Amino acid sequence: MPQPRPSPAPDAKQIDAKPLDPMALAFDEARAAADRGEVPVGAVVTRDGTVLASAGNRTLEFKDPTAHAEMLALRLACEAIGSERLTGCDLHVTLEPCPMCAAAISFARIRRLYFGASDPKGGAVENGVRLYASPTCHHAPEVYGGLRESEAAALLRSFFQGRR
Repeated sequence: MPQPRPSPAPDAKQIDAKPLDPMALAFDEARAAADRGEVPVGAVVTRDGTVLASAGNRTLEFKDPTAHAEMLALRLACEAIGSERLTGCDLHVTLEPCPMCAAAISFARIRRLYFGASDPKGGAVENGVRLYASPTCHHAPEVYGGLRESEAAALLRSFFQGRR
């Protein structure tokens, strides 16, 4: 006859069986950026289902025009694995990357790029220069745009309406 299982201690933590949702983490970073007064963009780098790095925009805080969420997440992921190449890694970001970030994604050799809202004015993946379609682009990741697009667009709209 099977023995009854003991109850967990009151302070024991349950293992969360939910699958990893990198885009949800990117949205958390975007909301945190907005709370800091930054444009609400968040980015997460994963490899084999593990989060290597996450970041939100910090251009105002760092007084650095390159402190976009993608750039910060790429730097942290490179540091985490000890390499300038992020081969086999994926990037999840709430907004279509700009030309600077799209180039860094290429140079880092990101495997897959997932993004939320398109950016007709400043994007460089599906809009603007369309960097990965250029014959001079050394590496083009697989691109999946439009993930939670309406949520990402609403977050940006709300942020900028509050600024006007």
